[in-house]
Amino acid sequence: MKKVVGLFIILLIALSLFAEPVQLTVLHVNDTHGHVWSFDKDIGGFARIATIVNDVKAEVEKKGGHVLFLHAGDVNTGVPESDQLDAIPDFVALHYMGADAMVLGNHEFDIPLNTLKMQQRYAGFPFLSANFVDKNLYPIFDPYIVKDFGDLKVGIIGLTTEQTTVLESLYLENNMFSSAYEALNDYMPVLKEKSDIQIVLSHLGYYSGNKPNLPVGYTTSNEIALNRNDIALIVDGHSHTLLENPEMINNTILTQSGEWGKYVGRVDMWIEDGRVIDWKAQQIPVNSQIKEDPFIKMIADMYYNMGAEKLNEKVGVTNVYLDGERNHVRSGETNLGHLIVDSMVWKTDSDFGFMNGGGIRASIDKGDISYRDILTVLPFGNTVYVMKLNGNTVKEVLDFAATIPDGQGAKLHVSGVTFEIVDGKANNIMINGEPLDINKVYNVATNNYLASGGDGYKMLKGLNGYDTGFVAADVLKEYIMHLGTIENSNIEKRIIVKN
Repeated sequence: MKKVVGLFIILLIALSLFAEPVQLTVLHVNDTHGHVWSFDKDIGGFARIATIVNDVKAEVEKKGGHVLFLHAGDVNTGVPESDQLDAIPDFVALHYMGADAMVLGNHEFDIPLNTLKMQQRYAGFPFLSANFVDKNLYPIFDPYIVKDFGDLKVGIIGLTTEQTTVLESLYLENNMFSSAYEALNDYMPVLKEKSDIQIVLSHLGYYSGNKPNLPVGYTTSNEIALNRNDIALIVDGHSHTLLENPEMINNTILTQSGEWGKYVGRVDMWIEDGRVIDWKAQQIPVNSQIKEDPFIKMIADMYYNMGAEKLNEKVGVTNVYLDGERNHVRSGETNLGHLIVDSMVWKTDSDFGFMNGGGIRASIDKGDISYRDILTVLPFGNTVYVMKLNGNTVKEVLDFAATIPDGQGAKLHVSGVTFEIVDGKANNIMINGEPLDINKVYNVATNNYLASGGDGYKMLKGLNGYDTGFVAADVLKEYIMHLGTIENSNIEKRIIVKN
């Protein structure tokens, strides 16, 4: 009997020596922002992404490997057909596409928490965030999951940017974001006990060098990779970065796939004894060369047709291009930025107004303007808020605005006010052609996001004012209808930088 047992043990050892490494393939997207449907001559679309997912699963599983399909956050906000339906088209499609998990992105907090939880019920897969916590530091959603493939257990932890507290402050409901890096440190020991390899699914952003245009104190994906050597893979989002060649930093593979489902990232890893012994990665373009999955296309088309008639309603005409390009509205003034703030001042008969460039999400081409166009420009559902600000507070707001670096959503667009930026301060402030009166109280139109202290404008939070209830997109629609045709493409400088 002892000889039989001994021979059995020797046989097991011999088999283990010749065992093949386990293949794990991770497919991933990030920052899809409502782009369930293709755009720009057949780019993107969940129906094409579904085909890629199905084909890769068939290929890898035929060889005995395993496939994960992950979303690195920001499903919400960006396309009217999705926004009007609380991103249900996105989550239903992702459900049937077989998504395994999603990390909460900052734009998941453009909506009330109850709506977010409703979205998870439709999705049927976990929403992860280890650092979105209540006042007792208890996570609101699952901090991590473990996928058990039998011969391989994969731990996946979700991390959301701490910047959400500044960027999306309306719907946190007395909850907060703890340090993503500290949350990772807290949960990794538990995750290592439960899994063979560990993946970070993050919505932190990739910022090489010295984190350009990102304030100090926010965790980035590359910082995590630089400071730890026990993470197999970081699947990232938030910065809309296309890493055509995913990086190896320390022992960690770091990848991100741009935005809007233009690419599906694929990372193949071969794992042995809890170590990645080999890997390769690519970004798969999602274009007309990829056939659309008929079932997902049917779902997408059904939702697209809901309310399309109202979205296509003509509200006016523009004979000039209205510039809402991300890089432009976050770096300076544009005619579209002026138009939006002008509409808020017009609607409320305020002394002047301002808004954040990050709230402008698209441009409008020359020609007819539809309600769909306006909702694409202003997708967040923000309302117009009127505040009573004394001259000192106005100066404080404009001084803060003068410190905002190019590329940040907090960049200010104004109406009824002009000023100069000199050495990081607002000077020569004029309200409707008159010098700012420190002792005067002004009626100021903005959006409820900034009025709540969003984008770092904390000096506004809790000040005297009222929410008009007017949705900013509807105000812009009404103003364009009032104008009829937009003719002027000249941009008069309202903010002059003299640094």
